[in-house]
Amino acid sequence: MKIGIFAALASPLAPRPIVEAFGRSAEEFGFNSIWLGEHALLFDQYESKYPYSPDGSFPVGGEIGVLEPFTTLAYLAAVTDTVRLGTGICLIPQRNPVYTAKESANVDWLSGGRMDLGVGIGWLAEEFRALDVPFEHRGARTDSYLDVIAKLWTEEAPEHHDDYYDLPPARMYPKPIQQPHIPVHIGGESDAALRRVAARGQGWYSFNAGPDHLAERLPVLERLLAERGRSLDEVQISVTPNLVEGTGQEMNPDVLRRYAEVGADQVILTVWPAEPDQVRASMEALAETYLDLAASL
Repeated sequence: MKIGIFAALASPLAPRPIVEAFGRSAEEFGFNSIWLGEHALLFDQYESKYPYSPDGSFPVGGEIGVLEPFTTLAYLAAVTDTVRLGTGICLIPQRNPVYTAKESANVDWLSGGRMDLGVGIGWLAEEFRALDVPFEHRGARTDSYLDVIAKLWTEEAPEHHDDYYDLPPARMYPKPIQQPHIPVHIGGESDAALRRVAARGQGWYSFNAGPDHLAERLPVLERLLAERGRSLDEVQISVTPNLVEGTGQEMNPDVLRRYAEVGADQVILTVWPAEPDQVRASMEALAETYLDLAASL
């Protein structure tokens, strides 16, 4: 099993020295990956229900803000050499797919082939409205945009035409270094999300799923993959526990063992911004507690 870091890089608490501390510490202590979330806008009040808390409340306020993932990953690429760099997750239907393809390929190019594109359909209707993007049919829009992105990554002069996007024959460079393309990790727990993993994913990025829930959903994913002639061996199973009881920065090692038993390939631990020395100390403590254990599982 591998251990990654979800870097909760909220602003104004994450200036450059803190971002750099995350990257250098993750690499120094041997973590597999760093993942960044995405919200272009947050709000003081929400009608939308956050899908990962029992009461539907979002655990942070609108003043927190989140650093933009692709520019931040490009910065992390400049201060690291080996750790993988991922979006956890990129809100695909809110973004122009050409820019998503371009920006992710650019990070892959600058990092020497270390980019992972974690994607999801989004949950915050207020953010969609503010960005002038329809909230309805966002799942179908995501599928369309992922097809556009894959074509731009892999074809010399692709085109695409459907109800959600028209791309005339066009060229986009640079192409990703990774072949056949950047791994796509699909976020979400629903049947629709798992169908998307089976159809388009090289990974499943599960958020706030405990080991028992993961154990319930993996047979569903296995069946959906088999229907397409694929197997679980072709998909990386990653989970960010975050709000799951017994996890976080004080995760019980027995919970890590349970994740490995049910089939997780990578557990991604959340670390919040602090002063650079505190970031390094937190990462060192996590490494001492979990990395050797994970390597043995």
